Amino acid sequence: MAAIAFEKSPTDKKQLEEGTSFTPRFDASGLITAVVTDAADGMLLMVAHMNAEALALTLETGIAHYWSRSRNALWKKGETSGNLQTVVEIRTDCDQDAVWLRVQVAGHDATCHTGRRSCFYRKVGVSGGSAVLSDDGSSPLFDADETYRKS
Repeated sequence: MAAIAFEKSPTDKKQLEEGTSFTPRFDASGLITAVVTDAADGMLLMVAHMNAEALALTLETGIAHYWSRSRNALWKKGETSGNLQTVVEIRTDCDQDAVWLRVQVAGHDATCHTGRRSCFYRKVGVSGGSAVLSDDGSSPLFDADETYRKS
């Protein structure tokens, strides 16, 4: 359990946007959006969500923790794959309803559960009046089926 507790966001807009207190504004589900990039080259690795516990654990440990909406569970990123995300810097946006994590990824330097470096490995385009996806050419850096094999 995390020790950090977050104060309620101030109602004063100036204090929220210019003050020195980190008072994250979680949504109605208790989550805040987390944008994650590689600290070295800025590549967008993933977008995830954090609840208060995940955010507090991330601040306390320096290792990224998230809230999995699909599993409805706290998750330490890279715990299974070995691709832990060490946080170099955390920033928040002006109204403190999103955070930006700059991280170093251990192991295979892969963030996506498919084994790729980034979760953003497909391009969106238009063909024949329909929206289509095309691969960006990146290959998995590890065998996801082997790594996440359920026992």
